[in-house]
Amino acid sequence: MSFKQKFRWRWNKGWYQTKSLSSYHALKPLVPALCLVVMVIYGLADKLANFVASIFFPQYHYPYAVALCFVQVLVSLLFLNLLHIVGLVPLKSYSRSLGERVLVPSICSGIHAVLVTWAKTSSPYAGLFPVTLPLLPVVTVGLSFCLRLAPPPPRRFSVLSSLLCATSFVITASQGVAAVTPLEYMFAPLALLLHSVSLTWLAKVSKTERRRPPDVRASIFDIYYTQLVNQCWLLGLLWVLHPDNPWHVLSKSSWHSLLFHGYLLAILLLGMALNFLVGVSAMGVSPLAAALLHSARQMAQPYLNLLYIHS
Repeated sequence: MSFKQKFRWRWNKGWYQTKSLSSYHALKPLVPALCLVVMVIYGLADKLANFVASIFFPQYHYPYAVALCFVQVLVSLLFLNLLHIVGLVPLKSYSRSLGERVLVPSICSGIHAVLVTWAKTSSPYAGLFPVTLPLLPVVTVGLSFCLRLAPPPPRRFSVLSSLLCATSFVITASQGVAAVTPLEYMFAPLALLLHSVSLTWLAKVSKTERRRPPDVRASIFDIYYTQLVNQCWLLGLLWVLHPDNPWHVLSKSSWHSLLFHGYLLAILLLGMALNFLVGVSAMGVSPLAAALLHSARQMAQPYLNLLYIHS
């Protein structure tokens, strides 16, 4: 390479770095507003999903949590493959080595989804699961520090978010919890721990992949796709072994009702979008950010109620 070519290459590299740095500084003030918009959109979508579930499960007597989670994973895989076919999302083929590294978050996330869906089918209007949800950021911060699976967040931010979450939990619990089944006292803390482990482990895998060479590096979409494939095998096996096997679920569903199809499709699509946002936040930002995104609406609800009472 001649001196002129080296000078031109270094000039272009410096120009692109300067342009990227200036763009970053220009967009940096918009980051808090963008995060707030994402949280509001996620909260509204989550509220809509819970509203649809509160109508669907009691009206159609659909207590098949494993089947619903399995179909939701299939819909997510289908949607990602469609985006890949049209060229919007680049996806690599399933890698066995990557699949082994995301096996733990796949198992944790699959079991967590089944437990949460079971809670919605058992008590769609109340329960212990929404009460313990504000503690998700606290547990995630604890795992980040203790297990060293992801870079710990800043100490001040961790302390502030933990105080807000713990206060929200205390306020909600002091108001009383109605319609709690005995199994929820065991399943709610277990679901909280499984979700936290899943988010933290995904962040660790994503961090490891970013250190690899670009030609063998797996993107966030590749990691999420691999996790979905693992969940598909896990939930499919669990569904076959479950007493509510596929033939029983298909024969008991209200396929003749158009409203049944509409509610079911809304639950599947909303759940797919919400899970994708949480997973991408954990891998792209931090597990604490994903935990705050997932629990923000439930965490803010007691403070909003106090403001409404005193206003």
